[in-house]
Amino acid sequence: MTDTLRTAAPAVEPLPNTAPPAALKRSIGVVGGTLLTLSCVTPASTLFVLVPDLLGSLGTATALSIAIGSLLCIGVAFCYSELGTLIPSAGGEYAIVSTLAGRLAGWLVFVLSLLVVMIVPPVIAMGTADYLTPIVHLDPALTGAGVMLLATLAGLLDLRANAWITGIFLVLEVIAAGVVAVLGFTHSRRGADSLLSMQVAGGNGHTDTVTAMLVVSGLAIALFVTQGFSTAVYLSEELENPRKSVARTVLATLAISSVIIIVPVAAITMGAKDISALTSGNLSAMVRAWSNSAVGTFVSLCVALAIINAGIVMVIQNSRVLFASARDKAWPRPVNRALSRLGRFGSPWVATLVVGVPGALLCFVDLDTLYGVTGVSVTGMYLLVAIAALLSRRGSHRDQPAWRMPLWPAVPVVLIAVMAYILVEQDVSYLLWTGGITAVATLYWLLYLRPRRETRWLVSVPEDARA
Repeated sequence: MTDTLRTAAPAVEPLPNTAPPAALKRSIGVVGGTLLTLSCVTPASTLFVLVPDLLGSLGTATALSIAIGSLLCIGVAFCYSELGTLIPSAGGEYAIVSTLAGRLAGWLVFVLSLLVVMIVPPVIAMGTADYLTPIVHLDPALTGAGVMLLATLAGLLDLRANAWITGIFLVLEVIAAGVVAVLGFTHSRRGADSLLSMQVAGGNGHTDTVTAMLVVSGLAIALFVTQGFSTAVYLSEELENPRKSVARTVLATLAISSVIIIVPVAAITMGAKDISALTSGNLSAMVRAWSNSAVGTFVSLCVALAIINAGIVMVIQNSRVLFASARDKAWPRPVNRALSRLGRFGSPWVATLVVGVPGALLCFVDLDTLYGVTGVSVTGMYLLVAIAALLSRRGSHRDQPAWRMPLWPAVPVVLIAVMAYILVEQDVSYLLWTGGITAVATLYWLLYLRPRRETRWLVSVPEDARA
């Protein structure tokens, strides 16, 4: 029999003299949730930090790869929208998968999501130094660590205050992306057909052809580009009327972020001086070539602010994951008590510190390894979420009020097949890193969590979300 948890009753460890599980405060609507979620996708920092690496390997096929990834993410967003309204918990993917596919599957998706939420912020933060270069030259690792610590301090504030802060920063980064798009299109050197030409700069000045298999292998990072829309699920305990607002926030965020990222990438591809300049991925140099140093400096500063913005929102999101895992008794009792503590602003302050400080240390790890492990983790997480979506309409969940995706079960079935194929095509070393971490997590499950199933890993859903 599948070891699943029912959402009908709250899962609380019977500890003496303890209060019921802590609950987060519902304080934001769809607009605030969308601003926070968009800031987690952080389109401009994604465009300026992650896209250059794709340009280096995929060249003119970069826009096509991101477009394919965005189309796949529509199906993923359908899954998140249905599951996030069916099981609105700050635990996000792990609470969903635990309830629908069993505790072990939920634990593994928690580990994968923890890898993603711990690695993505420092990966983004390390790009700050490159875009502060017009003003000051800084060490990327030290600058990234500083951004992570600043984001950690901001993450201790009230969520409503952070929604306004990140909203202002978001406007600046959208302006920066818009400037790049306008400059690229107005300086176009090739037609729209170049977006399908599949060319990349090779050695000795030659142009190589990008193979379809290379595009497929790049899809793991392309999925990572718009991955932040899942933040709406993590915020579901703090969204007002989650049965409606979660789905609206997820779908609106994916649509807006895809446009903000794909349009400038198309403009960059069409406006680059040649294939070598495009493959170099030096977007700041392209902007300066299209305009002047003042415009280039403005765009660079907007991107630097966008990266700081992304760090703040990601720390907020990630602390909620750890908070939920402690509330659901994933760790020994002292750890659970510490991680579930709420500060004076209503934020889980210990969990915020646990996310932010190690994130600062990860800024000193090899960037390629971080990229690879994150790509594999995101793909594996989406695979498990799709499996949960396939199981979401059985038993007591069949008639439970929730937003329901169109084309079920075709959407999750196709996603399962595609995600499995993308995983197979990834670099073996990244698969081994991620597989090794997952194996250790499985041992923790077998040796600690499973023997204590009555008091550990008890996934709960807030009472007001069940009503």
